[in-house]
Amino acid sequence: MLICCGLVTLDLTQVVHALPGPNEKVVAISQSATFGGPAANAAATAAALGVPARLVTAVGSGVLADVVRSEVAAAGVELVEPVGGDRAEGGVPPDGTSGPAVSTVLVTAGTGERAVVSTNAVNRPTALPDGSLLDRVFGPRPKGREEGAVRDRERDVLLLDGHHPALASAVARRARAAGYVVVLDGGSWKDGTDDLLPLCDAVVLSEDFRVPGVPVGQVLDAVAELGPSFVARSRGARPLELLEVGARSSVHVPVVHEVVDTLGAGDVLHGAFAAGVALGGPWARALEEAAVVASRSVTFPGARGWVHQSGASGR
Repeated sequence: MLICCGLVTLDLTQVVHALPGPNEKVVAISQSATFGGPAANAAATAAALGVPARLVTAVGSGVLADVVRSEVAAAGVELVEPVGGDRAEGGVPPDGTSGPAVSTVLVTAGTGERAVVSTNAVNRPTALPDGSLLDRVFGPRPKGREEGAVRDRERDVLLLDGHHPALASAVARRARAAGYVVVLDGGSWKDGTDDLLPLCDAVVLSEDFRVPGVPVGQVLDAVAELGPSFVARSRGARPLELLEVGARSSVHVPVVHEVVDTLGAGDVLHGAFAAGVALGGPWARALEEAAVVASRSVTFPGARGWVHQSGASGR
């Protein structure tokens, strides 16, 4: 099973021929609205690959939040949210205060490059985790494969994206106590990242990830020194860099001849990697297989277009 803890957003995406300049208006070729966010996209990726997935996040309230919930469920992901009785970070109730975080996405036709503006988790508090919330997070397995189909080498995995740090820390500590493998999607250094890294077994960083005060060439070593035995860094179309128990290696990234949309490609990489680990694969092999899935994803529109159009059916 895979539990993903972190951010969910409502993504409003428009495809354009070119990004507008200052004081310029452009007409979009197409538009869409669906859920996004690193943890949410990763959970949906795992579910598409046949791994039961649970998402722990704060969605918010209102019509737009209901749309997000509906689409998360349609993606085959079980949702666990703070309830009205829980206390929230900053003293604000987690329900009834706001809708979901919203991301505005502009995708350039022809290159697949995307520009994103998002509120992320700012002013969208999660409940301070207590025993009741954690019991729901680690409750019975989501519906998925039959119990008899679960292989002995499969593992329970927790994937964090660094958002909602108080919730992430509490969930990670419970996960470690329960024998879960803990993985971090290191998209960027956030408040609380230094507290999460010692709780992680594996970390997959983006090319933009920086450790404060550490030169770019020493980022993998600096992260590994904080605890994780496996650290990797994606670099777009270039091979991924790996550092596993002090040994360096790389993973090839398949060549993509026609990029349609890069939105969520990193989320797909992290979700597919965590799914591979949950299915019992060693770190490097799980990452190699994840790179194939992520490369395929950029040939379709959106973070999950590959699921609907290429017929994902598990591993």
